[in-house]
Amino acid sequence: MAELQAIGQLLQHSLNPNERKAAEAALREREAQPGFSILLLQVVASQDLDQGLRLAAALYFKNFIKRNWTTEDGEYKLPLDEVASIKREIIGLMASVPSKIQHQLGEAISVIADSDFWERWDTLVDDLVGRLTPDNTEVNMGVLQIAHSIFKRWRPLFASDALFTEINHVLEKFSKPFLQLLQHTDTAIQAQQNDKAALQQTVNLLSLEIKIFYDLSCQDMAPDFEENLQALSGLLQKYVTYDNALLHTDDDTESGVLEYVKAGIFEDLTLYTQKFEEFGPYVQEHVTSCWTFLTNVGAETKYDILVSRALQFLTAVASNPQYAQIFGTESTITEVVQRVILPNVTLRESDLELFEDEPIEFIRRDLEGSDNDTRRRAATDFLRQLVTHHEQLTTTVVFAQISAHLDEYSKNPKDNWQHKDTAIYLFCAVAAKGSSTAGQGVKTINPHVDLMDFFQKNIAQDLTSGAASHPVLIVDAIKFLYVFRSILGRDLWHAAFSPLVQHLVSKQYVVYTYAAIAVERALTLVGDDKQPIIPQEEVVMLSKDLLQHLFSIIQQDSDPRKIQENEFLMRCVMRVLIVIREGVIPLTDLVLTNFINITMVIRHNPSNPKFYYYHFEGIGALVRFGAPSQPEKLETALFQPFATILESDVQEFAPYVFQLFAALLEANPSGTLSSGYFDLIPPILLPNMWDSRGNIPALVRLLSAIIPRGAESIIKNHQLEAILGIFQKLVSVKSSEVHGFDLLESIVGSFTVEQLKPYWIPLLTIMLTRLMSAKTDNFSQRFSRFYHFCSARDKQGLGADFFIGICDQVQNDVFRQVYTGIILPDTAKFTRYYDKKIALVSLTKTLADSTAFSDRYPKGWPLTAEQMLRLLVEPPVPTTGSDEVIVDADPDDLSFGVGFTPLNTCRRTVSDPFPEAADVKGWVAAYLKEADGRTGGRIGQFVEERLSPQQKAAMMAILS
Repeated sequence: MAELQAIGQLLQHSLNPNERKAAEAALREREAQPGFSILLLQVVASQDLDQGLRLAAALYFKNFIKRNWTTEDGEYKLPLDEVASIKREIIGLMASVPSKIQHQLGEAISVIADSDFWERWDTLVDDLVGRLTPDNTEVNMGVLQIAHSIFKRWRPLFASDALFTEINHVLEKFSKPFLQLLQHTDTAIQAQQNDKAALQQTVNLLSLEIKIFYDLSCQDMAPDFEENLQALSGLLQKYVTYDNALLHTDDDTESGVLEYVKAGIFEDLTLYTQKFEEFGPYVQEHVTSCWTFLTNVGAETKYDILVSRALQFLTAVASNPQYAQIFGTESTITEVVQRVILPNVTLRESDLELFEDEPIEFIRRDLEGSDNDTRRRAATDFLRQLVTHHEQLTTTVVFAQISAHLDEYSKNPKDNWQHKDTAIYLFCAVAAKGSSTAGQGVKTINPHVDLMDFFQKNIAQDLTSGAASHPVLIVDAIKFLYVFRSILGRDLWHAAFSPLVQHLVSKQYVVYTYAAIAVERALTLVGDDKQPIIPQEEVVMLSKDLLQHLFSIIQQDSDPRKIQENEFLMRCVMRVLIVIREGVIPLTDLVLTNFINITMVIRHNPSNPKFYYYHFEGIGALVRFGAPSQPEKLETALFQPFATILESDVQEFAPYVFQLFAALLEANPSGTLSSGYFDLIPPILLPNMWDSRGNIPALVRLLSAIIPRGAESIIKNHQLEAILGIFQKLVSVKSSEVHGFDLLESIVGSFTVEQLKPYWIPLLTIMLTRLMSAKTDNFSQRFSRFYHFCSARDKQGLGADFFIGICDQVQNDVFRQVYTGIILPDTAKFTRYYDKKIALVSLTKTLADSTAFSDRYPKGWPLTAEQMLRLLVEPPVPTTGSDEVIVDADPDDLSFGVGFTPLNTCRRTVSDPFPEAADVKGWVAAYLKEADGRTGGRIGQFVEERLSPQQKAAMMAILS
């Protein structure tokens, strides 16, 4: 009981912002105690406690399970009795707690199911089915929440035997009880027509059942569903048309449960239309219901999700050749365009309010693709499917509407601007073919439209008119450039770029943001000649004013959240710096000052991962292009702000800061460490710094940059063992083993053989143990590279014989097995230039200089020669031009801020470990010839005695 109270108090403290960090640290310490998870569940279950505290316990339990359920290999981290207790208790608990707590427990169950369901948790479905009741809605909700949290995992998965085995295990036990529950729910809804509270609860249950119906059908139709398909279709049809005033919401912006039920049904209908031919006989009646709904629904925003899902259903029908002819006549398409498309692409009052009051939300919905549930996006997708199957007919019908709206606009441009907006939107919808890419926009257009003519007559005037046009029409013009940017050509861009830049000074948030978006993408465009559409010198001339203005609008509000709100502006800053390259040097003070100011503000509340990713990429560009000529200046300016971030434990920024510290160091040609870097070493060696997986790649890069410059100090301060301990930790885990080898190569390349003497046997023992007990492909290849890394460094006192001698001390003659079973086979798999080059230098020196291969392993000598000859069939050639192109992360990638995100603007440049072997094949020949002379013709003798005729001929060709 005392433990339970202690954990409850810590959770209570964690709800207080001033005590949160200390309380969370104390909770993390208690995690190692047996039974900790059970105590958390007891807090969740306690009805005597405040619901906020119970919710905090559920949230902590979920995160605890995510961290501590299994290892990467699927082994339990918790004691088996604790695992069994959690599985035994959590189902009943979730069925009895309030919905907010259910959501957190449901996520925890989903994590457990990912690992254990179904083979290690084969009682789960029976447990769920056993708890379903005919009439207890609250209990059924809890049970179905669990079911949904597990079954929804199937939706994005590719079909496989293992997946279908799991699904069949569920369907065998669950589908019949589920259909019975669906019938009970339908009956209850009829019986509760006048009981608002009960009806609301039961329709919520129906909404969850509709989601589970999708889960259970997402891979294939359940046999029980196929047997009852007519009845199920009838039930779905019934609730598409069902209405009850008790379920209406008073707020025109708030969707109610009825809207979500119907939206879920349209999602099910879309799935069945796309996947199952057996559903064909029922499609027409659902199209009719959908049509009736769409032509009668109001314009209120609370219906938006429902309208978009209904349109997605019609899109699925139109895209299926089996049903496409439903829309195959001119009269049908005309009616569709007039009665469904037009009402849903026309801007509403609510859209204009969003434009003015929540502009960043307007932009994301309209441009970024986050508007999947908006009417405009869904109507556009439907229209494009009609164009796909009935191209000329649909284009003709739509152009009649475009002309009519442009005529209305021309009668009174000031008041009728919305007609032009609708016309432009319709044009873009029918002109674009295929999907638009983040990098290049639309690449193919409808052959029945004249893009350039439409631009000249309807777009150019709004692009160049300044404030004379309505802001929405200016945005339409900029968006036109953005969408069709790859098609418009160099001449048009030459004329359009300057007016586009001018819109950055607009007072309208949406206008200047769209301008920044279009400018940023324009700066990435290249022509057929591979030259930039916008010349670098033009950007350099504009860069000072451009950057100054962008920084000023980013910082016009000092609140951390507002500064980070608009990632599109920071992305434009980043792109300008990438394009002007060394042109940033005269602007260093301006850029540094603004980056530091922004960093010091947003560190207090990192809220937009995309913004601060582009922010640090921008700093990376400054370091990459500015630091080589002024390393001390940038290091002095950035060191303290970055140190402050680390001292303040801003975890979201730490991986970026470590990368930038490393980049600053790598850019400094002096090869020395400033006092600041010496001060960094102790904290980055602390074990807790390496607990965050997102820190590891960046910390390894930083430590690898520090070690060669600070080796003597590291020895003096007895820090080498701590670094080797980090290697051991990294190399023992599959996800970080590659980084462990990166660190080890930095260590071995920087310290003398004598300095590392006490550690060689433990190091090899660790690696050989992993190879024998838990080998992975990555580990095996990196070990093989590490062998060659050592073998090639005979001048540093290493070499093949040295490595063999250490292996002998671990286990006598173990090297023979490792070399033939692992090193040589994996060397054949090397694909990267430096890996192959290091291997060739190693193999060549082994043939020329190794006593062990000469005397002890006579069969190893021809095997080594054979592998060397294979690599020389296509000698490694360095890649060229890799420094010219910087590819930043995809703007639509939603994984920003999750784990590690590399900074591409200042990625690590790999230095050539053997610059003397520029021509690898020539170097091999020269080295072997020199060794042959030095050893009295031993190489030639071994070639004659130990190689096959074919190998002998190949070797003689090299030596000659």
